[in-house]
Amino acid sequence: MEIKRLKAEVRNKVEAQCREVTQLSLKIHDNPELGFQEEKASSWLINYLEDNGFRVQKCVAGLATAFQATYGQEKPRIALLAEYDALPKIGHGCGHNIIAASAVGAGVASKLAIDSLGGSVVVLGTPGEEVLGGKIDMVKAGIFEEIDVAMMVHPNTRNLATSQTLACISLDVEFFGKSAHAAAQPYKGINALEALILAFNSINSLRQHIKGEARIHGIITDGGEAPNVVPAHSAAKFLIRAPDNAYLNELKEKVLNCFKGASLASGARLEYSWGEKTYAPMRNNITLARLFRQNLESLGRHVDFFDPSFGFGSTDMGNVSQVVPSIHPMVAIASPEVLVHTLEFASAAASEAGNKGLLDAAKAMAMTVVDILSQPEMLDKIKQEFRSGHD
Repeated sequence: MEIKRLKAEVRNKVEAQCREVTQLSLKIHDNPELGFQEEKASSWLINYLEDNGFRVQKCVAGLATAFQATYGQEKPRIALLAEYDALPKIGHGCGHNIIAASAVGAGVASKLAIDSLGGSVVVLGTPGEEVLGGKIDMVKAGIFEEIDVAMMVHPNTRNLATSQTLACISLDVEFFGKSAHAAAQPYKGINALEALILAFNSINSLRQHIKGEARIHGIITDGGEAPNVVPAHSAAKFLIRAPDNAYLNELKEKVLNCFKGASLASGARLEYSWGEKTYAPMRNNITLARLFRQNLESLGRHVDFFDPSFGFGSTDMGNVSQVVPSIHPMVAIASPEVLVHTLEFASAAASEAGNKGLLDAAKAMAMTVVDILSQPEMLDKIKQEFRSGHD
């Protein structure tokens, strides 16, 4: 009865914040900021949390737009993660405004559980999820060492309790050739763009012979200056993804050979650099995911537990899940034909359905906090599952 009462209270507390958290979400949506530049978003989130009694530490892990907001003094410490970076030209086509607002809404509602049951709730502001891997920096800085459980909810087109994500690393490449007049003396040039095109074609051939879950994709960032000049320089940026770190390392060598072969064939000199951060695959804590699923379904949503055919990308939440029991579930805010990382999904992130998803995500997280704090044996089971995965 105590659990049911507390769950009803935290749900009502989220509803009581409806106007504030939806306005916060829409304000972040209307002011998109790229990774590590989220000055407005982080400031708005911090102000809201401070106004609601949280102790806030700014600039954590050496990141100017990261923060740690805490309510409570005791263990266990349950972290709710906020993301708030946007995509270039697309804005919040990944719906991070909803992730941020749902985390702070759930955090404020969870104060009721902390006051009744003890423990602490920690809202972590985690900038630069898109490509920059802010959570990786936070993991390395030890931010999660005192955290017992970590949760966040990502908007999508399905309600899912778990996420299948890929290990990921970036690769920057450059070819250096020799310029020449493309009509008068092309034989005196070395075409750096052709080298890059050869590498793209080699990667296209490689794709037939890699695991189905793996991904290789990239863009040309420099392809020359003028069509009548043999390009002396070309550059590209790639992302290589794999279902696990071991296969990622294997795939890295195969991809790099595509560029080395293109260099040898064209005569253009290759320079490359791997990204300093590797996104880890997501380790879903099944015990925790079941609790969250039950709570989200109690709000009237049908929630699938796992769907291997449902594609996702990579997330630095995967790195968090390697060091603390974690979940990264999905809440539907648009119909299945809408694609994530598009202008259409950005519109959904500011829609009535987006606001509904925000509130349901906040309620389900806050109710899951109640489950963890009110049932010590459940936290033991969550931790045991996590430890067994490392044995």
